Amino acid sequence: MSALADFQNSIYLQGLGDVVPALPTDLTKLEALAEGSLSAQAFGYVAGAAGSEATARANRAAFDRWRIVPRMLRDVADRDLSVQVLGTEMPSPVVLGPIGVLSIVHPDGELAVARAAAAERVPMVLSTASSHNIEDVADANGDGPRWYQLYWPKNRDLAVSFLERAKAAGYTALVVTLDTFTLAWRPRDLDQAYLPFLRGIGVANYLSDPVFQGMVGGPITDANRDQAILHWVANFGNPSLTWDDLIFVREHWDGPIALKGIQHPDDARHAVDAGMDGVIVSNHGGRQVDGAVASLDALPGVVDAVRDQATVLFDSGIRTGSDIAKALALGAKAVLVARPYAYGLALAGQAGVQHVLRCLQAELELTLALSGFTRPDELNPEFLVRA
Repeated sequence: MSALADFQNSIYLQGLGDVVPALPTDLTKLEALAEGSLSAQAFGYVAGAAGSEATARANRAAFDRWRIVPRMLRDVADRDLSVQVLGTEMPSPVVLGPIGVLSIVHPDGELAVARAAAAERVPMVLSTASSHNIEDVADANGDGPRWYQLYWPKNRDLAVSFLERAKAAGYTALVVTLDTFTLAWRPRDLDQAYLPFLRGIGVANYLSDPVFQGMVGGPITDANRDQAILHWVANFGNPSLTWDDLIFVREHWDGPIALKGIQHPDDARHAVDAGMDGVIVSNHGGRQVDGAVASLDALPGVVDAVRDQATVLFDSGIRTGSDIAKALALGAKAVLVARPYAYGLALAGQAGVQHVLRCLQAELELTLALSGFTRPDELNPEFLVRA
């Protein structure tokens, strides 16, 4: 048994001393626990989705439509979950996806996530909308693997500044989120009249940026803070972007680039034509378009469209190790995990994020082994049947 799956043994051994895990190992239980510990505003922001939240429900239902078919007597004694994705060596095909404003669930926010990611050697993707800035998160992450997620602002000089800062701070891959050029209709937030950015939360990268500071007349102080927030509102997203604008990103980033928010095969082909290194099949966890296709349902079509011309990653709805296995079998090379680690952060800080990572990776390895597989790249659609 490898070091990842051995997390299970460590739990049982600690049980001999009557020590039980501080958090559930069934990660689907974390959401309810987090709701009990967070304010209604913070929990609604993390757990909520667009409109009636039909897309978020569809993401989860899609996993139940696929069933694993275990195979026997296939020698699974030696197992290795390690992969290389977008130039990053990883212990497993698991990435901590970008989540903004994490200080609303824990004061350390992205700093705790960065420390957890480094401890587990798992890549984290830092959101542009983070509560702590690019450089401070890099310092917390140390020599851990890290990627940067860009919300493309209207001001191109500001976009370039974000990219240059990320590159200088050791972020090796770029994730460009396409589906959030404006905020969606999110009733949980609307009913609380709660948008953290307007309260100065999740804008650390803007307020610390020299280009942004120049836009508001100098360093951010109490005197110009309100003006700075208004500038954030004016520059957050750019709905006028087209595929031709990707040339600009490539000109200003010399590492791997993945586009997040791809759902349609034609968009995946456009990404390949634009010279992108990867696409992330994602509907933003159901947070942007109510009634949209489940990400897992979109995955096979995107994989078929891209083939081996770009790396396909998956996001939206991952809660368990078997979920990860299903996404890998349908063609993803790695998955991005989001809400589960946010709940772990809310409940136990860095230790909570590490708990989520250890549970997911251990369960993934055990799922593969018990199904007759030893490596992620052995999985294919024959691993599954439709329920």
